[in-house]
Amino acid sequence: MPREDADVVVIGAGFGGLGAAIRLAELGARVTLVEALKYPGGCASTFTRGGWRFESGATLSSGFAPGQLFAKWVDTYGLDVTTAALDPVVTLCAPGWRLAVGAERAALVTQLKAFAGAPGERIDAFFARQKAVADALWPIFAGPSMLPPFDRAGVLAHLRNLPAYLRLAPTLGRSLAAVLDDHGLAHFEPLTVYLNAVTQITVQGAVDEVEAPIALAAIDYYYRGTRHVEGGLGALAEALLGLARRLGVTLRMADRVSALTRVDAGWQVEARRGPIRAQQVVCNLLPRAVATLRGAQGGGPRLASLSAAVEEGWGAVMLYLGLAPDAPLRPEAQHFALVTDTAAAFVEGNHVFVSVSGRDEARGPGGARTVTASTHLRLKPFRALSPEAQGRTVARIQAAMRGSLARHLPDLDGAVVHSLPGSPRTFERFTGRPGGYVGGIPRRAGLASYRGLGPCESEPGLWLVGDSVFPGQSTLATALGGVKVAEAAMARA
Repeated sequence: MPREDADVVVIGAGFGGLGAAIRLAELGARVTLVEALKYPGGCASTFTRGGWRFESGATLSSGFAPGQLFAKWVDTYGLDVTTAALDPVVTLCAPGWRLAVGAERAALVTQLKAFAGAPGERIDAFFARQKAVADALWPIFAGPSMLPPFDRAGVLAHLRNLPAYLRLAPTLGRSLAAVLDDHGLAHFEPLTVYLNAVTQITVQGAVDEVEAPIALAAIDYYYRGTRHVEGGLGALAEALLGLARRLGVTLRMADRVSALTRVDAGWQVEARRGPIRAQQVVCNLLPRAVATLRGAQGGGPRLASLSAAVEEGWGAVMLYLGLAPDAPLRPEAQHFALVTDTAAAFVEGNHVFVSVSGRDEARGPGGARTVTASTHLRLKPFRALSPEAQGRTVARIQAAMRGSLARHLPDLDGAVVHSLPGSPRTFERFTGRPGGYVGGIPRRAGLASYRGLGPCESEPGLWLVGDSVFPGQSTLATALGGVKVAEAAMARA
């Protein structure tokens, strides 16, 4: 097959790869984007099976507030993306009580203070501290200029924010549980349950293990431009893929890369539809997948270290459900966090995140709605099991998930007419993530959480983007990381 030439090859059309490809094209690079699947989005993709359209993993995204990245792209390029601001954004369901988490912190605080015996002043003090941290850190994700490599505007913005950053010092290297203890709230169940539900989804850990400043900022996830994308996050990914094409990016979908080799001053990418020669490569892949592509040439210590950290993280067990067209539910899209036992770990069916498509999205036959339900599973011990034991584990967890649906959302559970169970292997197939890992590297307490605060170049001209590297988890963060890697790569070129 004839060889194709490019300035930069982007491998993987997740949101990190899409962000990199779009920014590279804006900066004038010749870009080829190669994706093994026939649809974009990675962990935030939307796939179709048997006439039903499901979101594979991620179902909500921030980045749609004025000035944030996705809002800028939609407005600047007139992307055909429709989003909805939900109220509540998420409903937390625990035994005997519920919290409706809207788009304002004050409403949540009011609900928490209404619980019997709630320590109102301590709750106010905690959320005042939490708001200060969030106000200091969230502007970093408002636009690419606040992330390294910095331009002059970014440097000046950080200098102006220095007093706010200094106030974070007492929380550095500590767990969120320690901060709760500072305020005498470690045993106030409604708050700890809510925080465990949020941190497990956003920073991949419980309150007693996650790094406090990162977790305190992540608590604001629902208030910072988070919206429901009609048609699923895959609809946003498809729009960004179309934008990349409009900007001149060469797209090679359903084209799997098999090897990545250093040649002369650049790289050769071996793919099913023929090789590509480029000066630089951006990989929107898990670190171990990049090391596999490097083969005998190895990937270096950075890849090995990142791979080991990812493998201490999580997989997911899923339920992809189709509902009867006349399901007796509110017409709007809905999102729920379901908890069975507030004293147990928020994993393996004890905590289930449930997303229901809107009635007008028509994701199933006859205009039916679909549901994506997910729960965390530690993958390292799971992968050590025999195939038979893995099957029993997944079946047990899925039974717990259906039990939680029946307990907390009986109308939804009673309307299920189609079920597609998902294991880590299923997630791997639908997203292209080896092993089915989700969520990147858990942000555990300690200063190690702040290593690698910049674009990740594992070898000269070989860059990584995605939730396992800078700047971390979330659809918005990976897209921003792609933009900054693109700028670093063009500066190198």
